[in-house]
Amino acid sequence: MSSEAPMGTPHLMNTYARLPVSFVRGQGSRLWDAAGREYLDATAGVAVAGLGHAHPAVAEVLAEQAHLLVHTSNLWGIEWQARLGERLARLSGLERAFFCNSGCEANEAAIKLARLHGHRQGIERPLIVVMQGAFHGRTLATLSASDSPKAQAGFGPLVEGFVRVPFGDAGAVRALARQQPGIVAVLLEPVQGESGVRLPPPGYLRQLRDVCDEEGWLLMLDEVQTGLGRTGHWFAFQPSGIRPDVMTLAKALGNGVPIGACLAGARASQLFGPGQHGSTFGGNPLACRTACTVLDTIEGASLPRRAAELGLRLLHQLDAGLAGHHDVLDIRGSGLLVGIELAWPCGHLVQRALHEEALLINVTRDTTVRLLPPLTSSIDDIDRTAEAVVRLVRTSQARQVA
Repeated sequence: MSSEAPMGTPHLMNTYARLPVSFVRGQGSRLWDAAGREYLDATAGVAVAGLGHAHPAVAEVLAEQAHLLVHTSNLWGIEWQARLGERLARLSGLERAFFCNSGCEANEAAIKLARLHGHRQGIERPLIVVMQGAFHGRTLATLSASDSPKAQAGFGPLVEGFVRVPFGDAGAVRALARQQPGIVAVLLEPVQGESGVRLPPPGYLRQLRDVCDEEGWLLMLDEVQTGLGRTGHWFAFQPSGIRPDVMTLAKALGNGVPIGACLAGARASQLFGPGQHGSTFGGNPLACRTACTVLDTIEGASLPRRAAELGLRLLHQLDAGLAGHHDVLDIRGSGLLVGIELAWPCGHLVQRALHEEALLINVTRDTTVRLLPPLTSSIDDIDRTAEAVVRLVRTSQARQVA
């Protein structure tokens, strides 16, 4: 593979395999390129634009706040940050928030909380249980907590302090309590997104909650992708009836404005003291006011419930359209987080979807088409997405046979 930057971007580091299109305008679930071609976005900027593109409430508050105050510093009080913390505490049942700029930063904060929790108990080398197939970010610590040899390649030595077990196997976590001293926390995604939309078995989070309570560990949930209505609930953990000790958010929280949050409940909310963590830009007035507007909009339009309804419609149509296809191994999802697992590498479908269907999709772990439409998608958007994906998969099979 060439290490040169793609044509037209000679001054950008070559960190993305960009497709040959650039968008100049968006509205809801639609994007337009410079030539005026319209596309249907079934990725929402990889779960970021939950309200769709150029949402009027977000655009209005961004413009207004930019004329008032964008940034001061966390050396002083920030009223919108306090308001956002209160809103998230009320929605999640947790107590305190730390604000940053991204999901990996939120997960870094969670990892630091876990280590601090361990050191407070006299554990010199605290360990965090993480999952096979996990993805928590690309900083060195979050990359080390992830299970992606491809993303980790070339960046060793990785950060120590993580013990990996199979996702969905609560018994393996319980066994570690007897086998491995020094464990202080369990970190996982309630639904593994980058690993191909992998859902846990029933009762899994409840079982992990029980183990953590028995052992005095922190249960830490990475809801960077699953949070804020995506799975049909405000947070993916809620149907299980449990509450984590720590939860991380980002992506949809700002609808494109960079903001992340690490929320903590009673067991972890008092761990950080002044000077033990921080962020220059985190929690600035612009990002926090925008996030408050995002929460207002999600709540006012009952978007978690809408995501659940549209997600069921999307799954039903994909099931019907791909029934009997021997190369479709599974179709699964939670709300508007849907994966179609195929028997062959399907990365080429992303470019075919772009050119043939004017549709934006995503492929993870080489063999799973991942769909993440905006929560504001219309029924027609969902139907068009399902029809296009069915055509792409079926014609790919025909081309392979030919």
